[in-house]
Amino acid sequence: MNKKDQSQCQQTALITGAASGIGYQLARIFALNNYNLVLVDRMGQKLLEIADKFHEEFHVFVKTIVKDLSLATSPEEIFTELQQAAINVDVLVNNAGFGIHGLFHETNLTTELEMLQVNVVCLTHLTKLFLKHMVKQGNGKVLNVSSAAAFQPGPLMAVYFATKAYILSFSQALASELEGTGVTVTALCPGPTESAFHERTGAAGTKQVKENKMMGAAHVAQIGYQALMEGKTVVIPGFKNRILAEIVRFAPRNLVTKIVKNMQEIK
Repeated sequence: MNKKDQSQCQQTALITGAASGIGYQLARIFALNNYNLVLVDRMGQKLLEIADKFHEEFHVFVKTIVKDLSLATSPEEIFTELQQAAINVDVLVNNAGFGIHGLFHETNLTTELEMLQVNVVCLTHLTKLFLKHMVKQGNGKVLNVSSAAAFQPGPLMAVYFATKAYILSFSQALASELEGTGVTVTALCPGPTESAFHERTGAAGTKQVKENKMMGAAHVAQIGYQALMEGKTVVIPGFKNRILAEIVRFAPRNLVTKIVKNMQEIK
């Protein structure tokens, strides 16, 4: 945490998975717009470096919380720590998530259960904890990072695609429930994005990654931030990604699944 008094800035954004990729870029954008930050990630040293950098560059308050979000206790621990520090969260960004590539009957069960915990359970738990106060105060924003993967089944990344479909459905339902409360929920659904995600999942060699030009994480984050500020429910960065999301709604499901499987195969 840097030494600036948190009360000097009006609002605070909590961002999970903030040490790299889209999460880092979102944190940078919020800092640029004079938000206090609560940055959550497993990479403690990286978070401290980011906190120092943002304090020096943007003169904002940054609190770092080192947590493994695959542990079921993490959301409550984060919430309790912020309550004890009297830090009110005005914007919740559920960005943390990961995937795994391969045939479901061959992939590691433990890893997939951890994925469900991070991508689905932790996101849901954090939203439940922070949303109540947002509604009570009549103001707040939630940004859930889903994916263009949310719009169709994903053979060879079956669990990951399913988690992103959950996030999209969950976000759209909450957005409807919260109409008139002053609180908005936005689902950011990017396509393939330049980051270490593909290497970590083992999908770097797929046709999807090799044959498509990926958007930069900074560009995706800016689009997501703007949509969040405008109170949009769903935003899909990139014209091609938006078109594909519409097409799959009308194409035969078995055809869509075959195409996705082809794109997810190692080239």
